[in-house]
Amino acid sequence: MVDLDGSLGEGGGQILRTSLALSAATGQPLSIEKIRAGRAKPGLMRQHLACVNAAAEISGAKVEGAQLGSQSLRFAPGPVRAGEYRFSIASAGSCMLVLQTVLPPLLLAGAASRVHLSGGTHNPMAPPFHFLERAFAPLVRRLGADLQLTLRRCGFYPAGGGEAEATIVPAAGALQPFDLMARGEHRSSHAECLAPGLPRHVPTRELDTLGGAMGWSSEQLRFGTARQNEGPGNALLATLAYEHVTEVFTAFGEKSLSAEQVAHGLVKELREFQKSEAAVGPHLADQLALLLALAAWQGKKACAFTCSEVTEHTRTNCAVIERFLPVRFAIDESRQICTVRVSPA
Repeated sequence: MVDLDGSLGEGGGQILRTSLALSAATGQPLSIEKIRAGRAKPGLMRQHLACVNAAAEISGAKVEGAQLGSQSLRFAPGPVRAGEYRFSIASAGSCMLVLQTVLPPLLLAGAASRVHLSGGTHNPMAPPFHFLERAFAPLVRRLGADLQLTLRRCGFYPAGGGEAEATIVPAAGALQPFDLMARGEHRSSHAECLAPGLPRHVPTRELDTLGGAMGWSSEQLRFGTARQNEGPGNALLATLAYEHVTEVFTAFGEKSLSAEQVAHGLVKELREFQKSEAAVGPHLADQLALLLALAAWQGKKACAFTCSEVTEHTRTNCAVIERFLPVRFAIDESRQICTVRVSPA
């Protein structure tokens, strides 16, 4: 059994999700205490409980402590079963985080799976649908596997009600390690605003402000597709496509922020990334660490990537991964570029 302290590092829900994913993927039982001890409301909330239940469903796990507010959990998985699954979060909690939990074990299953998800699709503090579709899924394909994502309906906080589907196809053999050291030649950039249920001037001002600051043309500024009854919601997205990687950055509107403030917040993030020569930004680095660790383990070969920043979130994720997989991370930081290497132990 792998015993984990949920207050490790940044002490958030990522520790739970990564440990559930790798427990199911490797068959190692998990015991975790002090779940989300670093948060204002510690313990399992609805979205975290949904992740526990989803991981249990795909692996037939025996679970103790799966209740709202619980800070202790025991999870003993069986073999992961490919198939068709439906996972729902009654609140506006992110169903994309549920996908993040079940994806690694289903990538190692014996056949393709189809996962229907409902809940929040565009949430602060979680990877939004378009990030997973454009930035993350292509990296899954580079492993020799496949991830196809379809958005049926947007779901914003606090209403939720979003719907998405994922088709997960494992690699024909072992996952294939790869290096991602440079982003390559710049191909295209565009921004889009999802603002269902809000006056038209809100997305217009956000796009105009971002376009003016970044020097982007009107053809690069788009109104995203979202029906009125999918809101109210507000997500401003910027997609930067390069030769080897696509990055997606998102800013969310709040009642306390003007449209211009939302746009300027996103501009700051974009400029920080553009100052660096690294392949990926801090959020994609967090996702890539787990993918490449699985590939290094299965392919028995070291791999590496560069990122603009190594966050405490990423460091914590790497520490959890090392508890389950026979791999070791090495992080080399400089001011403009950081290198993360993962090697079979």
